[in-house]
Amino acid sequence: MKSILIKDTTPEEREQIIRQSLDCGGGCDFCSSCWLGGGSPYDMYQEYIDGKKEIAQINAEYRARYARG
Repeated sequence: MKSILIKDTTPEEREQIIRQSLDCGGGCDFCSSCWLGGGSPYDMYQEYIDGKKEIAQINAEYRARYARG
């Protein structure tokens, strides 16, 4: 499996990684995080696509918002 780290990918590859990762096959662009309050999953991961934050960092920040209650 190829690395998904920012340093190993282009913005186009990162966008494709997100699209493939969030595609449940149901045809809904908002099937991954909107029902958890995250809004559009593509907006949620835009900083990864832009090369600003790794996926792990975005996921950790998202979980931290809900862990605090």
